[in-house]
Amino acid sequence: MVKKPRLLPPKSNFPEWFDQVMFLAEIADFTYPLKGCGVWLPFGWELRNNIFNVMRRLLKETGHGEVYFPLLIPEGIFMKEAHFIKGFENEVYWVTHGGLKELDVKLALRPTSETPMYHMFSKWIRSHADLPLKVWQLVNMFRYETKATRPMFRLREVTSFKEAHTVHATEEEALKQVEQAVEIYKRFFDQLCIPYIISKRPPYDRFPGAKESIAFETILPDGRTLQIGTVHYLGQTFSKAFNIKFLDRDGVEKYAYQTCYGVSERVVGSIIALHGDDHGLVLPPNIAPIQVVIVPITFKEVPGVEEYSKEVYEKLKNHFRVELDLREKRPGEKYYHWEVRGVPVRVEIGPEEMRSKTATLVRRDTFERIKTDLDDVVGKIEELFNDIKSNMENRITSWFESMVKKAETFLSLSGEAKDAVYHLIDENGEFKGGVVEVPICGDVECEMKISKFVDILGEPWERVGEVKGMCICGKPARKIVRVSKQY
Repeated sequence: MVKKPRLLPPKSNFPEWFDQVMFLAEIADFTYPLKGCGVWLPFGWELRNNIFNVMRRLLKETGHGEVYFPLLIPEGIFMKEAHFIKGFENEVYWVTHGGLKELDVKLALRPTSETPMYHMFSKWIRSHADLPLKVWQLVNMFRYETKATRPMFRLREVTSFKEAHTVHATEEEALKQVEQAVEIYKRFFDQLCIPYIISKRPPYDRFPGAKESIAFETILPDGRTLQIGTVHYLGQTFSKAFNIKFLDRDGVEKYAYQTCYGVSERVVGSIIALHGDDHGLVLPPNIAPIQVVIVPITFKEVPGVEEYSKEVYEKLKNHFRVELDLREKRPGEKYYHWEVRGVPVRVEIGPEEMRSKTATLVRRDTFERIKTDLDDVVGKIEELFNDIKSNMENRITSWFESMVKKAETFLSLSGEAKDAVYHLIDENGEFKGGVVEVPICGDVECEMKISKFVDILGEPWERVGEVKGMCICGKPARKIVRVSKQY
């Protein structure tokens, strides 16, 4: 692969920094000649796999089976649920020809998999003994994105769409599954050091066909929020559309209750964006494709450094994902190469380390240097991994919490909402960044006024029903909503 001669700009220039760090770190190349589509590169694909393997383990632990459904969806199946179609009608790619022949039935490229899955669920489920059904898949999906596309965040081909779908006998069981899904996502994002808020979406911004939608959002360095995961309670909307019925223990045939929940490669983009610095990526050790890199510092007049470096490699290879860099390049070039890729620990081996049977460890998050005996190197690196993850969590959590504010009342001017979001909008009308929790009366008219200036994320999930303050219209608030600017 031919590399473009680029230097990484400072992270303060976030859009350009993000695009170039993805390229220089060999995560993905979005110069592919189709807007909203990119090419995963080997290092990025391994990072992506490590991330979704965390989710794979969590879903297996909670009784979800992994499946795969076809990419192509016959029009007749796709059109079965009216609310769903209305929500996606402007985003669907249609296949109308096979070669030169026009197809008898149009085929949709999967924008999500409710319709083909639920068509099959209606064939699989016959009695209460078949429930609960809990399956998931990791696939690509296509949406004709009409807004500006953005690498990792807003795509036309989403290449890493994890969607889980469950079917239950009762509403109570389905609602408990929603709670379990939220807990799965909490554990997932916590293991990836991604901070988040969880919000209950307003009725007009729910997933098509859902009775309730819950969204996980993080805040990117430019202050805008990014939706990184969703959980939906579907009720019986789709079971009635697709005839998903079961014979209950009382001998009565009933419609099932359903849930679904998904994440995508936005998770990969969030890790890059949140933890990276002016030197490139900073990766949590548990998901880094290469956890440790060994860099020999050789001198012609001092033989044996490479041999000792190989000894260190043998010591580490059964414990970590480790790389021994024997390329004929200067140490500084090698340092840059691995720093931009976010390798958590660099092991420097020079004549002094060779003579004293030691190793010098450099941690990527702080660039602190630690010398350790060869006999202790495995334990010391494991200790550093824990310290690095803890430091990453503390650093990003502190920043994230500073970006979420509360307002006890709206400030209003001539009935308009601009001053109501004074925490987010400066005197020039520019977005300052972050999230503000504000009181609102609950009237859609007031929410629409606010949405002219900022996006409404919804009510705090763990504090739904909490009320304090006055709405922009002067009425007492009936709920608290979060507002921000979204990707």
